Amino acid sequence: MKNLNSEQDFLALIDTYFPSINGHVTLGRGDDCSILRTNEELCISKDLFLEDVHFRRSYFSPADIGYKSLAVNISDIAAMGGVPKGFALGLIVPPELDESYWDSLLKEMAELANRHGLILAGGDLCKGASLGISVTVWGEPFQNPKQNSGSKGKFLTRGNAKPGDILFIHGSLGLARTGMLMLEKDEPSECKTYPASVQAHLRPQIRIETGNALSTFPSVTGLMDLSDGLARDLPRFINCCETAFGAEISLSEALLHSEVIRFAETNGILPEEHAFQGGEDYALFGAASADGFDELMNTVKGIVPIGVLTDRPEILLNGKKYSEKGFDHFSG
Repeated sequence: MKNLNSEQDFLALIDTYFPSINGHVTLGRGDDCSILRTNEELCISKDLFLEDVHFRRSYFSPADIGYKSLAVNISDIAAMGGVPKGFALGLIVPPELDESYWDSLLKEMAELANRHGLILAGGDLCKGASLGISVTVWGEPFQNPKQNSGSKGKFLTRGNAKPGDILFIHGSLGLARTGMLMLEKDEPSECKTYPASVQAHLRPQIRIETGNALSTFPSVTGLMDLSDGLARDLPRFINCCETAFGAEISLSEALLHSEVIRFAETNGILPEEHAFQGGEDYALFGAASADGFDELMNTVKGIVPIGVLTDRPEILLNGKKYSEKGFDHFSG
C-alpha cells in the first residue's frame, strides 16, 4: 500500500468511513467549523491517546488503536449517564505509516462509532514523529424511547454523595492492569495464558447501556469511569463532595477475575491490592443512597456493592488504612 502523502489523501480516506452530516450535524467536515443542532444540554469530554504514553505499537494493532482511542472517550459519556452523539478527531501522523495502517485504524474506529451512533464532525491533522490521537466527544441526556418524557435520565455528576451511601462497581477491577503488565513483559507465550486480561487492556468494554439505566435512578448520587484505577479515582470521587469524606472498601477474591488472582499470587502480591490499584479498567464506579440500593441492584444487572462512604477522611481497604496514591500521568 502507498503512503498517504498529503492532507487531502487523509481526508479522502476518512471520508470513506465516516459520513459528513446527519440530523445532529447540519454542517459537517470541510468548513472552518461544523454546525450542531440539539435541543438538549450536552456533556463533552476530551482525551489524548499517545504512542509510548498510552499505547505501544509493538503490541497494539492499528485496529486496537482505532478502537481504544475512541472507546475511552465514549466511556466518559457512559460515566455521565449520557448518550454519545458525535466526536472530533485530531491525528498526529508519523511519516512511515502507510495507507494500509491507517485504513485498518480508521475502519475499526468507524465501526465502533457506527455501533453507538456517533458522527465525526471535524478535526485536524499534523505530521509528527510519534502517533497521537486526540478525540473530543459529546453526548446528550438519556431518554428511554419506550417511555414518556418524564423518564428522561439526568447527567450523573460527582459531588452529590454523602456518608452512608453505598459504593458500587459495574465491571472488573485489575483485569486491564494485569493485561498491560503482561504485554509490557513482551513474552507472547505468557500473554496467551492471560487472554481476558490482554483483551481488557486492548479493547475495554463500553458501558453506555448501564450508564443510561443508572441515570434514571434518583438514588444514584454520582458516577465515574475508572480510567486510572480505584486507588487514584476513589479520592477524586470523594474530594468532589463539599465535605471531606472517606470510604470503607471491601474487596474479596470472589469479586475478582481468576487471571487477576493468578497474576497476583504468581508475583507475590495481594490480589485485592492489585485490583484496587487497577488502571484502565473503564468499569463504572458510583454511589447510591442506601435506601434505594436494593432496587438499583435488582434492576441494573451487574451492579456490585464494594463499600460505603464514611464521615471519616480516610480510606480503608478490607479494614486497613490505604494511603498509596495509585497511577498518576505526571509521576515518574
